Amino acid sequence: MAKKLRVPYSPREGFTPIIRRGKTGMSYLEFGILKMSPFQNYRAKTGEDEILLVILGGMVHLETRGQKWEFLGRRKDVFDGPATSAYLPRGSSFKLTAIGDTEIAFCRAKGEEDQEPYVILSEQVKVSQRGEAGFSREIHDILPLDRPASRLIVGETFNAPGQWSSYPPHKHDQERPPVETQMEEIYLYRFNPPQGFGLQRIYRPEGGLDEALVVRNNLVVGLPEGYHPVVAAPGYRLYYLWLLAGQSRQLIPYDDPDHAWVKQGGGGGK
Repeated sequence: MAKKLRVPYSPREGFTPIIRRGKTGMSYLEFGILKMSPFQNYRAKTGEDEILLVILGGMVHLETRGQKWEFLGRRKDVFDGPATSAYLPRGSSFKLTAIGDTEIAFCRAKGEEDQEPYVILSEQVKVSQRGEAGFSREIHDILPLDRPASRLIVGETFNAPGQWSSYPPHKHDQERPPVETQMEEIYLYRFNPPQGFGLQRIYRPEGGLDEALVVRNNLVVGLPEGYHPVVAAPGYRLYYLWLLAGQSRQLIPYDDPDHAWVKQGGGGGK
């Protein structure tokens, strides 16, 4: 499973599909990245999906459904503050125009409800600190449950050097509320400096899945199942964009019982 959904991304001009539904174990999610040069235009349709456009770096104009938002994006890269994003519902045609060199993540899920497009400015992103020494991280909730969407939940996590996240280890691969809900997940990794690395363990204690991945800059990892903690190597700040979707838009993670006691010290969440 893990090797199949471990996809290195090589940045290049235009749109690059990275993880697609069906052949990769994903039933709800898809993910790709668009790179644009200054003044370049990109036109597309959402079809039956909803899409959250997360501006990883750069600035764009966006036109959709008779609306236009100009000069979206403030950061030069993912380590330069919270993201600016735009939510596009199913059945939308849209046009992007790059103001400078721009990179945009396409977080895509099956759309089940009709929504209106809207923009999430960087100052509207909820930023919080979670954990404590050893597993302290900064969480940016971009598209949380209190924002309109059909299935998608999206955010960003920042690990300081040597710190763990997604810890205590949790999973969300079974639909059994109120204990747990089933949601697929995708991570896009970046490092500062970019030659950095980290490790991600993906496992199920009952067997059949237990792998440790070396994660590097621009690696994309799909997570249809299993516990999935992450650690950054000393000296390197680790970032990952995360997107989730499942049977319902309800996220109830289930902590590994062997390690859930660590939560008493301030763990939980991404």
